[in-house]
Amino acid sequence: MGIRADLDAKYDYEIVDEFYDHYSMMVESMEVMIIDLSKPNDYKRSVDELFRVFHNIKSASAYLKIEPMKRLSTFVEEVLEELRQKDKPISQETVTWLLEISDIYAKWQDDIKDDNILSKVRYALLKIPDLDNN
Repeated sequence: MGIRADLDAKYDYEIVDEFYDHYSMMVESMEVMIIDLSKPNDYKRSVDELFRVFHNIKSASAYLKIEPMKRLSTFVEEVLEELRQKDKPISQETVTWLLEISDIYAKWQDDIKDDNILSKVRYALLKIPDLDNN
């Protein structure tokens, strides 16, 4: 049994479907917001919006008890909160790290759609780039 079948067995189909629809929209918007973090005029708006995206995913995955997604979302949300305190665009290293993070969320989107087990998070993604060298 994959993640979708597991969710459908535990929750009303409409709740799972609504989660998947919103999750898909958030995942598909991540890349543009991440790239915009390197642009001075777009930084504040993008970091705030990304924070909201990860906060929403964290909340929804906690409700549905999708632990890997909840844990990674909490981790990224904490990094984004630190970035929200900065007033300047982020380094290319941080952009690359966030793009790799967004890739795992895209993979999870496919895992849900295809009813696979959620893909594992690479340990290397849990190493935060140097946020003070931005």
